[in-house]
Amino acid sequence: MSEKHIRNLTTLVALRNTEVERLQSEIAEKESLRERYQRNVERLTSLYTNSGASGNLHPALAGNCGDYKQAVMQMVENHKVDLHLHEADMAVSQQALNAAWAKREVLGKVLDKQQKIVNQQKNAKERRQHDDLATQLWLRGQK
Repeated sequence: MSEKHIRNLTTLVALRNTEVERLQSEIAEKESLRERYQRNVERLTSLYTNSGASGNLHPALAGNCGDYKQAVMQMVENHKVDLHLHEADMAVSQQALNAAWAKREVLGKVLDKQQKIVNQQKNAKERRQHDDLATQLWLRGQK
């Protein structure tokens, strides 16, 4: 296993980290948008429920009030549909994040394993060199 191979694996792990961070950022943005949708639905629902009864009003005003409530109710329904679609998109993004995280973890484990192998090989080489030097010194002392 060469140092070049280790560098390549390190680069791959770094790229996977970048991908995971990008996806986490994307999910955070989508969560923020989801919360905005929910607040808008709550506010719009509050608008048409708190607009009061239209039965005591002049017929023209009652018609306007009814039209207003219908329009706001339709807007609420549109926002709810958009919210559900957005939540489905968030689920897809979460799956992508989970897959990217798993890939990063697998590559990280492969990198750790390869680094251990390289370190073991280096240590074995150093031990052989020390043993050779010690043998040479011992042989010199025997003469």
